[in-house]
Amino acid sequence: MADHVAHDHNESAPEGEHATNQMYVRIAIILAIITLVEVVIYYIPTIRSVLVPALIVLSIAKFVMVVGYFMHLKFDNRLYRFMFAAGLVITLGVYLALLAMQWTRGYWFPLPSA
Repeated sequence: MADHVAHDHNESAPEGEHATNQMYVRIAIILAIITLVEVVIYYIPTIRSVLVPALIVLSIAKFVMVVGYFMHLKFDNRLYRFMFAAGLVITLGVYLALLAMQWTRGYWFPLPSA
């Protein structure tokens, strides 16, 4: 009976479906390199005009890698991927809307003083 249960488990999860330990180490190294790039570009004065979009893109790349590999989302049902992607899109939309409001603060009508 134990052989039957183990056999069913192997059929539902084909071999090679999940990442190996070597892949996790590679992902961790890539995440460390992306973090290093984020820190370095912060201190380069000529990149100030594109600093925020660059950091957003790098953060999204790190989010996708962490969610995809360390949370095993790459190997799960597509519904879970959709839920995480929807959350990312909503969060990014709210953040960009607030950022646009902050950058265009001088163009809006001033609030009446109390």
